[in-house]
Amino acid sequence: MFKHIREDIACVFDRDPAARNTFEVLTTYPGLHALMHYRVANWCWRHGLQYLARMISFFSRWFTGIEIHPGATIGRRFFIDHGMGVVIGETAEIGDNVTLYHGVTLGGTSWNKGKRHPTLRDGVVIGAGAKVLGPIEIGENGRVGSNAVVTKDVPADATAVGIPGRIIVKKKDETEEQGRRRKAIADKIGFDAYGMTDEMPDPIARSIHNLLDHMQAVDEKIERMSCALGELGHKECTGQLPELKTELDEVGDVK
Repeated sequence: MFKHIREDIACVFDRDPAARNTFEVLTTYPGLHALMHYRVANWCWRHGLQYLARMISFFSRWFTGIEIHPGATIGRRFFIDHGMGVVIGETAEIGDNVTLYHGVTLGGTSWNKGKRHPTLRDGVVIGAGAKVLGPIEIGENGRVGSNAVVTKDVPADATAVGIPGRIIVKKKDETEEQGRRRKAIADKIGFDAYGMTDEMPDPIARSIHNLLDHMQAVDEKIERMSCALGELGHKECTGQLPELKTELDEVGDVK
């Protein structure tokens, strides 16, 4: 028990820069209090003292604003930041080094008994207000964006955003050269493609990036075709395409 408490306090310092000292964490962090209550209630639940376990859980909800069913399974170094409004259902399973923010619900979608709540693997982070519903699995180091509603499995190292949750997997094969060429074509058409970067895994931004990559490929292909036709004597194919005007150019023309 005391080993778990020391680990829980240590993970608060690791994940919350506002934490200043151990006494402050022990006395003012509702997420830590709720976890300590849960560990006692879970012991009672596993030893046949279900009513006592539910009473401890009820008191904890009133005291902290966090509801954790005593039958849930929670691993080590679990951290609930702020915590108000967090609900964790009976058959939820949470791995090690998991972080939840306020307003998160790990809920069920069925009235049938059995597994009906989510499973969160090691290293998962669930953003504020997110709802993860049903007997689904969030893979290792998975992420759920704030206010997302997720009802399907999320692969390891992926992110779910939006309503309903859309799965975003960051590409690992993009090179610096690809990024430079994409930036060049965006500048050419007067569009700030990097207003939303790959570090912000938005599906619309990703679609725009794909369109820019396709436009770059088309430009290069047209250039090669023009050069080939020019070598065959077709001089009308050797001219330059007209430059596209950006918004700044148009403003300058008006002035």
